[in-house]
Amino acid sequence: MTETAAKQQVSLLTIDSASEGQRLDNFLLRVCKGVPKTHVYRIIRSGEVRVNKGRAQVDTRLAAGDVVRIPPIRLTDDAAPVASQQQSGPAHTPPREFPVLFEDDHLLAIDKPAGVAVHGGSGVSFGVIEQLRRARRAGEPGGAKFLELVHRLDRDTSGILLIAKRRSALVNLQAQFKARETGKTYLALVKGTWPAKLKVIDLPLHKYLVNGGEDDGERRVKVVAKDDPDGMRSITLVKIAKLYTLPNGEPASLLEVTIKTGRTHQIRVHLAHHGHPIIGDEKYGDFELNKALAKAGMKRMYLHAWKLGFNHPATVQEITLLSPSPFTAA
Repeated sequence: MTETAAKQQVSLLTIDSASEGQRLDNFLLRVCKGVPKTHVYRIIRSGEVRVNKGRAQVDTRLAAGDVVRIPPIRLTDDAAPVASQQQSGPAHTPPREFPVLFEDDHLLAIDKPAGVAVHGGSGVSFGVIEQLRRARRAGEPGGAKFLELVHRLDRDTSGILLIAKRRSALVNLQAQFKARETGKTYLALVKGTWPAKLKVIDLPLHKYLVNGGEDDGERRVKVVAKDDPDGMRSITLVKIAKLYTLPNGEPASLLEVTIKTGRTHQIRVHLAHHGHPIIGDEKYGDFELNKALAKAGMKRMYLHAWKLGFNHPATVQEITLLSPSPFTAA
């Protein structure tokens, strides 16, 4: 490996909800792809990396809205540049537009398809936000100077995704999400007949890593006891929308699921814990059933961000968005 002659410029990255709670070192290792781990730790400990203009430690937990300063980094030929959140994306990212549910000068709401990550990282070169930035490059007709994810959806979850077109809108909307002032309802197709009396799930969740250490493990979530110090209170409301019969003859339930807390994998873990995993869920589902249904054409995870309510960041008008259900043929 030979070093390139050019150096990067200073990068200022604003933390969005997808990176909220992540350790500083893990965040930098993700955005500075190809930069040796030892170098990442050196620039943090030397004070060259700043969070909100102040020094930070390797284990500093990042919050939404934090601004991380990354100094110029000399790259090797096989290293990728820092993934600035204001860039249009790497040259190899294909431009792509997505179905628009709402758009004005402040925000954009799209209907994200299943199987598409919201951003690059963790083995994914690019996602929705990088593709949108390429499609709407600043200076071109229809271009945008600012596009940032307000929140995130799992890669295999479809439905409503909000993107801010101004920093003021980003800060306002993320504050609404953090204060639980938004209304988020999902559609979930689950195994079996859901008990009609089970309408509220109030069980704490704990996030942990498997198949690796703190830096490279796979993220998982589990239900823990209510007195577990690592448990985070998680509340899910469930309503039966329709009962189905699956192609293999087994019963299934289409549920309207409203989350009062936004924990990682909350819906997937809560429903599976009660014996009704989401169809097609490769982490918490019924793997034999998923395999059988895939042969019948049901190859996705049946979780869809269906309804979202929030206040417009500029006008304060109440907005309710709906994404058509993709499960009508389930």
